[in-house]
Formats: sequence, structure tokens, C-alpha cells
Amino acid sequence: MSTAFHFHQGSSPLLISMPHAGIEIPVDIAAAMHPIAAVKADTDWHLPLLYNMATELGASVLVANYSRYVIDLNRPTDDTNLYPGQDTTGLFPIDTFSKQPLYKEGMQPDEAQAQQRIKQYWQPYHVQLQQELQRIRQQHGIAVLWDAHSIASQVPRFFEGKLPDLNFGTADQRSCAPGMQQALAEALQSTEAARYSHVFNGRFKGGYITRNYGSPAQDVHAVQLEMSQCVYMNEAEPFEYRPDLAAQVQPLLHKLLLACLTWADANKKATA
Repeated sequence: MSTAFHFHQGSSPLLISMPHAGIEIPVDIAAAMHPIAAVKADTDWHLPLLYNMATELGASVLVANYSRYVIDLNRPTDDTNLYPGQDTTGLFPIDTFSKQPLYKEGMQPDEAQAQQRIKQYWQPYHVQLQQELQRIRQQHGIAVLWDAHSIASQVPRFFEGKLPDLNFGTADQRSCAPGMQQALAEALQSTEAARYSHVFNGRFKGGYITRNYGSPAQDVHAVQLEMSQCVYMNEAEPFEYRPDLAAQVQPLLHKLLLACLTWADANKKATA
């Protein structure tokens, strides 16, 4: 088993991916970085804890072990900008979301180091993701991929003002069937959702994982949720988890994931 990720296989058609939840930085890479990298401010903090309902729902869960500062698992290996014309961080981030340089002078990864990171960290995660989606689809006749993310509610580099609480991305309704997005929209009319703002395909439309693996024609339906971190944690260092806040949003997360599963059960194809 690769050390690049932690994986739990479930029993339902749902796979939850957490590509930015990792916090490890190998010693040799950390030595090339400024101390600011050790803060790991741009981590999708505490997501495995937040999604504590995953096991109850029978979901498979794939969690990256290494920091996005090592390599960004939600970017293509050719490092194409997913949001043309907008400022983004790349496959090998060279600065933080606040534009603080990550690497010491002349210490950014060279081509050989970049290829080694792709081989050691990126490829194992994506191989596991692909294999699990294939297994789920073969077993259940349909697969739901939920790409879980979080971000500080205010990041001037990427968007103006404050981000909505819940930012759903379905690649402008290309990564999942319209019916699944509608099921989510209906769940967002519930009492559990009343306190939270949301948007579909706003600033965040889904990254590489959502766009690459979501294929309704192949019975794989993908959605990304980018959650504002103020919903469940303190956004300032040391980035503490807030059980009191998390307990308020977790019933909604449960309802949203269950809505996907209910929709999938009604739309699955017969398996051999």
C-alpha cells in the first residue's frame, strides 16, 4: 500500500476524495522551503474529522497524506490552468495563497524532482481513485464521487469579499447528471441548510478530479464541495477544529451525501 494516501473501502456507491487534507512534507523537500511552508496555512484542515458520517453511509474514503505544497493532486500533470485568465496555484505551488514564497532562492523543484513527485505522490493517489471508481461502478452499476475541499472564507488573491459557505462545483453541470445536482439543490432547501449560503458553479466549478473523473455517460457522477472554513473551524493559525460549529453543519453534510446516494440508487444500471 502506498504511503501517499489513506484509504478505506466502503460498501455503498459513494467515494469521498480529500486531495488537499494532507499535512506531511518530506524532510528533503522541507529543507528547500522557507519556514512559512511548515505552517501549511492552505491545507483543507480537519476534513476526515468533519466527514465523520462517511462510514455510517458506507462511503469509501481516500485521503491524501502529503501537503499540497509537495504536489497538488487536484491539478493535471501538464499543469494546465483550470481557470484560464484567473490567478491560481499550480501542480507544484511556489507560493502560498497569500503570495508568500514557499521555496528558498534557487530551490524550486527541477524537472527531475517534479517527475519524481508525480511518480511518488500524484500517480498512486489517482490510480487508487480510478480503481475504486471502477470497482464501485462494477458492483453498483453507478458511482458517485464527492471531492471534499475547504478554504479560508476570504482569500483576496482568488475572489473578492467573502466566499459563500458551501460552493458546489459540477463543471457547469458536465461532471454529474442534472438530476443529481437537482437532488443536492433540493436538500439545500431543508431546515439544516437554512443558516448556510451556497452556490453552484460559482468561483469554484470543480478541479481536475471532478472534471476528469466525472462522466455521467459512463455512470460516474462527480461533485466538488469547497466549504468555507469559518463554517467548522478557526481560520487563524493554529487552525483549530471547532466541534461546536462542526456539529451544526454535519447534519447537512449527511443529508447532502444521502441525497446523492438516494439519487444513485434510483438511477443505477443493473449489474451483471
